[in-house]
Amino acid sequence: MGDAVVAESLAQSQGLWHLRESIPLAQSEEGLNIKHDIALPVSAIPAFVESTDALLLARFPGARLVNFGHLGDGNLHYNLQCPEGGDAKRFLAEHEHEVNRIVFDALVPFGGSFSAEHGIGALKVAELAARKSPVALALMRRVKAAFDPQGILNPGRVLA
Repeated sequence: MGDAVVAESLAQSQGLWHLRESIPLAQSEEGLNIKHDIALPVSAIPAFVESTDALLLARFPGARLVNFGHLGDGNLHYNLQCPEGGDAKRFLAEHEHEVNRIVFDALVPFGGSFSAEHGIGALKVAELAARKSPVALALMRRVKAAFDPQGILNPGRVLA
């Protein structure tokens, strides 16, 4: 990964942001996709992408990978779309769980996390319970209780 573009003006900066912000829109126009908001040490991103792309493409030939993130913070949007011409809704229904498992398991040797800027929410509660240690979960509950002793902030989310 040796190429980079650096904006030299406000107009170029706005153009780059427009390009980056257009990626999710372009993906949605292509159809449903399996999205991941993950985090890794910045230095591990190239190796993670190379190895995980290979795992997914071996299992789902023709699948389309759309990876983008934030410069320098380790957050990576790692998304997979069904092969071109395929039934995206069916692909998602049949393979989302397996794709998630492959991606989340692949993070472990790289010191990554299955959840980054968008948090756990309601969708990743089971993953949190399965992938974090009892000690980490207990600590999370203590921090939550310290900041929200009455349990009124996001009740039933993350640490139900």
